[in-house]
Amino acid sequence: MFKKKTSEKKTSSPKKPARTKTQTKEIADYIKQKQATEPEYQYIANEDHYEKVIEKIKDCKKTLWIGTADIKDLYVKDGRGTKPLLEVLSNLAKRGVAIRLIHAKEPGPAFREDFDKYPALIEGLERVLCPRVHFKIIIFDLKTAYVGSANLTGAGLGMKGENTRNFEAGVLSSNKDFIKNAATQFDEVWMGAHCKSCKRKQFCSDPIV
Repeated sequence: MFKKKTSEKKTSSPKKPARTKTQTKEIADYIKQKQATEPEYQYIANEDHYEKVIEKIKDCKKTLWIGTADIKDLYVKDGRGTKPLLEVLSNLAKRGVAIRLIHAKEPGPAFREDFDKYPALIEGLERVLCPRVHFKIIIFDLKTAYVGSANLTGAGLGMKGENTRNFEAGVLSSNKDFIKNAATQFDEVWMGAHCKSCKRKQFCSDPIV
């Protein structure tokens, strides 16, 4: 759960996923049915992460999978103003989009405080905490995948200016094999495929098995 120190206000937690068997075959079958509707590969650098990656989140129809090492409060454009990415995710959850989140450590305090403002995420967002995760993967409707360096933070994927944001690089692709490989790696961690033999269980506060 999104834990805080005992002296702080307790926050709500998204539900944990119910795991049965690996979904890799289903992923592969689903991807085979999809046709690419955008350039097969796009190199994404620096501020393009916001325009070409984060903006795609808003268009998800069925599934959104996010893998990140770090997670902090992140704001997106909303007309002339801004709003938290959590609000965008909440709106997706209300529309029935299945959201999965894998992250390596507990979110920053601002993220945790904002979470309670969006009760739709308690049921609509499933998450797994794995301290070994360092990949940055976002998979949109199993039709497009981003793999790169950017964490789910303002400096990595948010609206920071060009002179303050991180230097990031990644690939956004609709290639079927690329998506299958990214989805398979994500799914294996999600399903706990590596948990039994993991040698870092002492650092895991939320073990799957």
